[in-house]
Amino acid sequence: GREPAPPSAAQTPAERGRMEFRACAVCHARSDPSAPGTPRLIGPSLFSVFGMPSARLADYDYSPAMRRAALIWDEAMLGAYIADPQAVVPGTRMSYPGEPDPAKRAAIIAYLKTLQ
Repeated sequence: GREPAPPSAAQTPAERGRMEFRACAVCHARSDPSAPGTPRLIGPSLFSVFGMPSARLADYDYSPAMRRAALIWDEAMLGAYIADPQAVVPGTRMSYPGEPDPAKRAAIIAYLKTLQ
């Protein structure tokens, strides 16, 4: 396979994050979960997640571990969780193994901030 093109210098962190979010989009919607047409995927919608408490959507069946976690999704917490979900919330149902690249994590977080 071909290697992905390196990020353009003109590309903002959020634009790069939108591309990096592809792995997340398999399980997470990006639109308002209350809006008509928002897909119901295996994971909760990440619309407006930045700065919000964990397990905040009343109609999503979070794992008991995530319900107990009582996190705030700020930059530090999102960065740690995206790096290693099981280390931050042992027992979470999220099967994602984590993103080891800090630049990719930062780009994903920049993109999540735009989902308002």
